[in-house]
Amino acid sequence: MQTRVQEKPSTTKRMIVMIVAVLALIAVIAGIKVLSIMRMIAAGKPPPPAVVSTAKAAYQDWQPELRAVGTLRAVRGADLALDVAGLVTRVNVKSGDEVKEGQVLLQLRDSEDVAQLHQLEAAAALAELTFARAKEQLAVQVISKADYDQAAADLKAKQAAVAQQQVNVAKKQLRAPFAGRAGIVTINPGAYLSSGTMIVTLQQLDPVYVDFHLPQKDLAELRTGQKVTLMLDAFPGRTFAGTVNAISPKVDSDTRNVQVEARVPNPDRVLTPGMFANVSIDVGAKQRHLTLPQTAVVYNPYGETVFVVIPKREADRRLAAAAAADDAPKEQQPAPKASKGPQLPPDALVVQQTFVTTGPTRGDQVAILKGLDEGVEVVSSGQIKLKSGVPIRIDNSVQPANSPNPTPQEH
Repeated sequence: MQTRVQEKPSTTKRMIVMIVAVLALIAVIAGIKVLSIMRMIAAGKPPPPAVVSTAKAAYQDWQPELRAVGTLRAVRGADLALDVAGLVTRVNVKSGDEVKEGQVLLQLRDSEDVAQLHQLEAAAALAELTFARAKEQLAVQVISKADYDQAAADLKAKQAAVAQQQVNVAKKQLRAPFAGRAGIVTINPGAYLSSGTMIVTLQQLDPVYVDFHLPQKDLAELRTGQKVTLMLDAFPGRTFAGTVNAISPKVDSDTRNVQVEARVPNPDRVLTPGMFANVSIDVGAKQRHLTLPQTAVVYNPYGETVFVVIPKREADRRLAAAAAADDAPKEQQPAPKASKGPQLPPDALVVQQTFVTTGPTRGDQVAILKGLDEGVEVVSSGQIKLKSGVPIRIDNSVQPANSPNPTPQEH
């Protein structure tokens, strides 16, 4: 029993030595591997520069304007119908015809009404002769004044009946109340129309009105006679000029918007009632703003920034100055440099993130109120993976939208 107890410590020591040897071997292998990886990283090439497009900040003259979406309306427009029923005998208008005021567009059967009109006209003619004879007889006192008055009253009654029947005959005709363009005509001769059935629409297309709404805060800048510009997706690249014709004296209590009416000439009649249009109104004098494409600005919870393109030597100088002043943001502090490995040349282009203060927008553009100078080159697209000090390669073959008056496009 004593011999077995004496051999046990010897076995434990051997196991401890074995474990220590294994751990030492693992540590040596891991160290060699880490050293190998570090050498590979040091000897390897840096990641390729990010490909971006750039734009330069430049001053532009901006015309302050109010924008809205409006609906076109004819100066005169009506859906024409008859207030009597009847059988259609003639249709004198075709779809899309230009018609004149008073032109007969449709005729209902009126033979019975015309025959009755002729009968009443004959009775009225006889009453007129009777009245003339009674007038002569009264002058020589052959008849009494009562007989003369009876003849005069009978003439007026007959003439009133003729006028009433003429109205009944006229009701069987549909006449254009004003000059304009007819819509689609689907009525044919032989059809029976009930009273009130819409027959054709008639629209006067030159000029046209555009109705739109603006917030009540813009009322102080609105005036009748102000210039209005219309843009429609049906005519890309083309604008239509008009003027503010009227401003509603009442603000909508639900939306707090005011309705505005503009008058737009339409000599070639390409604008059609019911179309929607983008409306802009010039207000105030022109203003000068430092301008960039809106895509150049990166919006963050802590503020708006842009990536300025500068040579690496300039970036190092700025970072060193900022570090010395000890007031640069963390992302602009100089990063520790590797002791080995390739370094960027001093003239290589890198980016530096800079805070800016943005102002009003105009189409695809934004005004920069503070943080940039004229002529500074900034990244306009490709900022997703950028940070201060990252090298870039500029490719301006494709530029983001930078139009003051963009129009919808289909691809």
